[in-house]
Amino acid sequence: MATVRKRRGQEKTKETSTPGGLEENVPHQERQLFHFDLWFCLTLQNWILDFGRPIVMIILPLEWFPLNKPSAGDYFHMAYNVITPFLMLKLIERSPRPLPRSAVYLCIITFVMGASIHLVGDSINHRLILSGYQLHLSVRENPIIKDLKPASLIDSFELLYYYDEHLGHLMWYIPFFIILFIYFTGCFTKAEKQRKIPVSGWLLLGPSSLYYWYLVTEGQITELFLLTFVAMLAMGIHQKHKGLSLDSNGLFLLYSFTFTVLLVGLWVAYLWDDPVLRNKYPGVIYVPEPWSYYTLHIKKNH
Repeated sequence: MATVRKRRGQEKTKETSTPGGLEENVPHQERQLFHFDLWFCLTLQNWILDFGRPIVMIILPLEWFPLNKPSAGDYFHMAYNVITPFLMLKLIERSPRPLPRSAVYLCIITFVMGASIHLVGDSINHRLILSGYQLHLSVRENPIIKDLKPASLIDSFELLYYYDEHLGHLMWYIPFFIILFIYFTGCFTKAEKQRKIPVSGWLLLGPSSLYYWYLVTEGQITELFLLTFVAMLAMGIHQKHKGLSLDSNGLFLLYSFTFTVLLVGLWVAYLWDDPVLRNKYPGVIYVPEPWSYYTLHIKKNH
């Protein structure tokens, strides 16, 4: 009798387990559900710690945070650099398919390094704004910069601008979008009930898309964003030929990017004939930064 019970137990284990030791039924289905908790936390902390970072620096009295000390926005940035990679790792863990961990870890490491470079550059840049620096002008055209002596100091500020707006952004945003795309590749399923976004997801879609608009325009990463968006569309078409469709998480990510494209298009159309911003952002792809618009059209009127 004991032998028969043992054999039945072994057969039950084989039926409910995969070679990797993960249960095939309930846990697998749970990982396929809409991850409202993670998407909500990502959106909330993005709005507070990234978008809200320069706002809190403007609102809080300067006396609370002297220019030779970290500002409130700097502490927001530090929190962002810790919380965001943690949430992205948790998002990768929820993927129903095994994903390349080495690539994910390398992206997270690069992400943290790039965001940290940006933290330093952006902190100094904000102090320059408080001293009269105008974001809608280039470094050499700014009144507080062009008269510096010796003139070699201007080169140092241009190097700072390069670390802040170019290298920092690339090392920050490239791995960010690579991780989102890696996660997106695992969001395809044949289960019909997993292909619908819940009401909570639709409510979160607007704030998520609006944040991505800010990320694309202020980060000046239009090309990177569009490349990721096209890659997602291509992946969707490829998987559709295999009889697979996006689950609720993949649809949420794709719809967020789609609405972001529309918002960026409206933003560009609104500022299409602005001569000052046109001069600041030359080139084929013209996407002005919101904070440049702020210093040009809003701050000077108050």
